[in-house]
Amino acid sequence: MGAILNEPHRSARKAKGDGHLRRAEILEAAERIFVAHGYEAATIRKIADEVGVSSTALYMHFRDKDQILLEICTGAMEELLASNREISALPIDAVARVRMMLEAYLAFALEHPNAYRLVFCSSPVMDEIRRQHATLQIGQECLDRFASVIREIAAQGRLRVGDPRSVHQVLWAACHGITTLMIAKPDLDWAPPEELTQVMLDSLLHGVIAD
Repeated sequence: MGAILNEPHRSARKAKGDGHLRRAEILEAAERIFVAHGYEAATIRKIADEVGVSSTALYMHFRDKDQILLEICTGAMEELLASNREISALPIDAVARVRMMLEAYLAFALEHPNAYRLVFCSSPVMDEIRRQHATLQIGQECLDRFASVIREIAAQGRLRVGDPRSVHQVLWAACHGITTLMIAKPDLDWAPPEELTQVMLDSLLHGVIAD
């Protein structure tokens, strides 16, 4: 896994009308700059330079950097929510669904490390963004769907320890911990992500859920 905090590369200035995917380019550039320099140090000018447009052109797409950050966070959480919805509706054993949800969470984090850090790694800026209604609602549904499957397992009398609330929080926190470390310390000699995922989930699930 390569480092994700590379210095943003400034794009050549683009001609007017160039790039029908300009909005997506702005979001990608802003995500890199927010992680590399911090939200407070990021400016509309820096983002515009990274994309290769003028600040005026950028303002045609976004009101300010708060709107850019909120859209990055909302988009990331909507992708994760879509995965949770699909998995939670599968007609298979609840434990298998829990495992698939956690695998999807880990895979999402490692495939989108910058968005993951912006959404799930605590900071005063992100705490403020999470209070935005739309983002809060998406995040809550993600947690609710995961917790509902844990409650199914508890209703079957299969929890070895704890209750549905503590179990779902511990499982989520453990996955968050390993993904955050892997993203923050990419140069460590990590085992392959798939192997780490399987070892961790085997250990966690066998520890809290009876066969």
